[in-house]
Amino acid sequence: MTHHVAPHVRGIDHLVLTVADVDATMRFYVDVLGLEPLEFAGGRRGIRAGDQKINLHQAGREYDPHARLPTRGAGDFCLLVETDVDEIATFLDEVGVPVEVGPVPKVGAKAALRSIYIRDPDGNLVELANECDEATRS
Repeated sequence: MTHHVAPHVRGIDHLVLTVADVDATMRFYVDVLGLEPLEFAGGRRGIRAGDQKINLHQAGREYDPHARLPTRGAGDFCLLVETDVDEIATFLDEVGVPVEVGPVPKVGAKAALRSIYIRDPDGNLVELANECDEATRS
């Protein structure tokens, strides 16, 4: 008798964004959000976010294998940040990146969050969040 075991998932290594212009997307995530640029074999590029990474696929030239319907602007994800989101919102205003929502209280995977929402050059929704104690979030 064969015993089947479901995988034990312990986290996310990376995700992929399909983008119109890899250079513009790199500038946004590196220059505005301070993420680390990465380059892989074959000239592919991405960005490091803490212990994870975001790979960038040029729309129409996606790396195989890829999502069945790779689409620009379909991403919606949360980045945990150390800097207070109020300070980030002020900085974003100074550099011309509008905050769509926030700061607002949200529920994270491990803790309560205080979040703001912005959009990257492709329209992906990017949540920037501070983890906080339930008692201290506003």
